[in-house]
Amino acid sequence: MKKLSILLLAGACSFTACDIERMPYGSMAAETIVSNPQGSLESLLNGCYAQMKTWSDVMHRCGEYAGDNIMIRGTSTDAFYEFISYSRTPNNYRLQSFWDNGYKVIAQSSNIIKMIEEGQSAEVDNKLGECYFLRGMMYFYLTRAYGRPYYQSPETNLGVPIVNGTPEDMVNLSLPDRSSVKACYEQAINDLKKAESMMTINNGPSYASKEAAQALLSRVYLYMSGTYESPNTTYAQLAVDYATKVINSNTYGLLDRETFMGYNTIVPEDNKESIFVIKRVASEFSGYDHYYGIGGMYSNIGGMGWGEMYASGKYLALLDETGRNDWYNNKIVDARAKFIEPQYTETRDEVFRFIKDVYNTSNVQTGYNYVQASVTKDGNTVTCKEGDKSYTLTPVDAEQGIYSINYSDGKTYTGVLDQRMQLNRVYPMFYIVKCSREGEDSQLHSPVISRLGEIYLNRAEAYAKLGKYAEAKSDLNIIRERSLPGKGYASLDATNAAERIDKERQLELAYQAERSYDVFRNGKSLTRHYPGPHKPMEDVAATDYRVVYYIPQNAINAYPGTLTQNPTK
Repeated sequence: MKKLSILLLAGACSFTACDIERMPYGSMAAETIVSNPQGSLESLLNGCYAQMKTWSDVMHRCGEYAGDNIMIRGTSTDAFYEFISYSRTPNNYRLQSFWDNGYKVIAQSSNIIKMIEEGQSAEVDNKLGECYFLRGMMYFYLTRAYGRPYYQSPETNLGVPIVNGTPEDMVNLSLPDRSSVKACYEQAINDLKKAESMMTINNGPSYASKEAAQALLSRVYLYMSGTYESPNTTYAQLAVDYATKVINSNTYGLLDRETFMGYNTIVPEDNKESIFVIKRVASEFSGYDHYYGIGGMYSNIGGMGWGEMYASGKYLALLDETGRNDWYNNKIVDARAKFIEPQYTETRDEVFRFIKDVYNTSNVQTGYNYVQASVTKDGNTVTCKEGDKSYTLTPVDAEQGIYSINYSDGKTYTGVLDQRMQLNRVYPMFYIVKCSREGEDSQLHSPVISRLGEIYLNRAEAYAKLGKYAEAKSDLNIIRERSLPGKGYASLDATNAAERIDKERQLELAYQAERSYDVFRNGKSLTRHYPGPHKPMEDVAATDYRVVYYIPQNAINAYPGTLTQNPTK
């Protein structure tokens, strides 16, 4: 009896249950699958979803850590530090896991598609549509990590191998080399369109759906829409079209401001803004497992988590751009600031906190650092003391506690009066909680693939690339004014659209693994001019060889055929 070694579900809950457990085991007879497709299909499909749990961990880290929303307290021997430092190597166990689990999803979903005949029922077709969605999604995510941005010669730059399922001849196995970026995007699009056409049942954001396929298509086409300076209007229009399908479906709704500030705490099935997420449940974690989850690096909650990565100075400045967020006194201006939790010392101690330039002995700037200088007040006069030096501060906006200092290096810096924060080494601990507290369970988090907020921003950018600035401004302000009521942009045109839309995407989609890709796909350089050990004086251009990851060396060594490595310089 022919066996198909695939990942199956070991759990008793139904396909539409609110808390799903997707754990892989064993193998199943292919004859059993064919004779009872609907009964077997559910287990087979949930095996695909199971693989995505481990996959999503690295997906988050390689997308988010390579951006400019986070900083780390110091260098690390963990493989993820390469994502931050841009010191690329082919021997990275985290990227190996990302590759392996991504291709397991591709292989299993492809095998299901081959074995199960379409048209048996709406339920079977819907599950097959989910398989097409998962496969298309994997090709897109793998290609954006291992292949160069689409605007850079997609016909010749390499993406990933297109291998749809287990070959018939496993004895004389020979697999193709990496396909072009263009071919990989075409594969992803064809799969997502097929998924869109087959899915008629929406089981909630923990499962693929027609709207999830449309949402991802809006992003895929946005990635293909070129730069603001040289847009591809055909793809920009398709990004608009698919975003509009999702918005007009009325299946989802934007959370109001107050509810949105607790977005991270809402379980996916109760979150009307979530379109597709990688569902995690508390029973998957035991003991100290939460230390090693996505949120565990960003905070320590209830004794769980390393709490060694914090919001970057750049991201904090963006949050404060419209008005200062005074966390200590719970005065939140930008709703997205609620996902940041500064850690204050137990004893009240007012300080003036600012970021200064750091120089080496040759007077060459090498980075930045925070200063927390104790404050004294005498009427309207505010002074601070750092070591044996005292400074009289100049009010910039005294009502908000914003002052400037003429520092000993001859430069003037702007900072805020605040309570003293705890330091990890020399860095104030600005915890990130956007990836924590789901269902109020410390570090539980279901990674978000698509939500309605992103779809409005996708359409805004695509409209701008089409020169439809009024429409772009309308969509942009829907998202902006949710977090900043009454602070929408009065104008949007060719002179400011790129900067304003990029800024709003960074604010809104931070800690969803989008930032680094958003920078490079639009031909921009990544600038990280803020405190941290990440080479802050080095900008990374979109044309730098390091914007893509190396193919894992173990994958190359084990591959039955040629698997071309990315350039190493």
